[in-house]
Amino acid sequence: MALSAAAANEAMTSAGALDRLLDATRPGMDRVNAMILAKASSHVELVPEVARYLIDAGGKRLRPMLTIAAAMLFGKANGSEVNFAAAVEFMHNATLLHDDVVDESDMRRGRAAARMKWGNQASVLVGDFLLGQAFMMMVDTGNIAALKVISQAATIIAEGEVLQLAKTRDLTASAADYDEVIGAKTATLFEAATEVGAMAGGADAAGREALRLYGRELGFAFQLVDDVLDYRGEAGTLGKNTGDDLREGKMTLPVILALQQATAAERETIVAALGNVDAGAAELRQVLAVFDRYDTLGRTIERAISHARRARESLKQLPPSEMKSLLGDIAEVTVSRAY
Repeated sequence: MALSAAAANEAMTSAGALDRLLDATRPGMDRVNAMILAKASSHVELVPEVARYLIDAGGKRLRPMLTIAAAMLFGKANGSEVNFAAAVEFMHNATLLHDDVVDESDMRRGRAAARMKWGNQASVLVGDFLLGQAFMMMVDTGNIAALKVISQAATIIAEGEVLQLAKTRDLTASAADYDEVIGAKTATLFEAATEVGAMAGGADAAGREALRLYGRELGFAFQLVDDVLDYRGEAGTLGKNTGDDLREGKMTLPVILALQQATAAERETIVAALGNVDAGAAELRQVLAVFDRYDTLGRTIERAISHARRARESLKQLPPSEMKSLLGDIAEVTVSRAY
């Protein structure tokens, strides 16, 4: 899909927004990072070894940054946002450890997945440790309402994982099924991250709801773009092998849209590669040719753009501020990764 004038303008407008968010949240994130390192410790040597291997691999820690930003937006942060943000990051890392075992992934964040170094059992158990620590950090704040938000998110994320597993290589999967999966697996944690941040910042009910919706729409946009990048990205930059979703049999939106319109022969091409761990570059090129024929990657990006715009629109009712503008720009940054 060619970059439209409107999309190009949005990408230019949002350029540097992530750096600005990093700068704005740095004091809070310094405290979050210190808590993450402290809470990853254990007298059982293997636990911090595995946990820190994944944590140190980094990423920009967007989810906890959004928690800190949401608290700053309302101006009455009381310090609990640090616990909330660290808990969100631990939940995210726990799901990555579990996902890699379920998906039998070899790479994570550009290097060998933890399961490739320590095995599946250690990865699952350390993921459980991180979840436990996440809940302990929430309990330490004494905020039962926020703990409920995070607890519900953990339950929904697990349901999403099971649903995705059930839909693996399911040729009858629909776009609605896909929305249900990514709504649970990805959007839920973004939603929880921004909602508890707003709560820590002293938001009223309307402000809390605005940030909840913002996080949810941002999460949808983020996952839609990730699913496009699985077919466009490079292993060194994407953090996993291009086409891994296809080899794992995941019914992402590009696949679903292509199957809906493909000829019998084209369907056979997709089905032959779907869930085939040995599918190589040649098979991937054949599938991409079908995708190109029906513009399924472009149509997926258009959906991401719609969700990003809804994320920005959810903030409209809030009073003008630099942080509000910055969060709006972050929604556009999420989509600009696809270009």
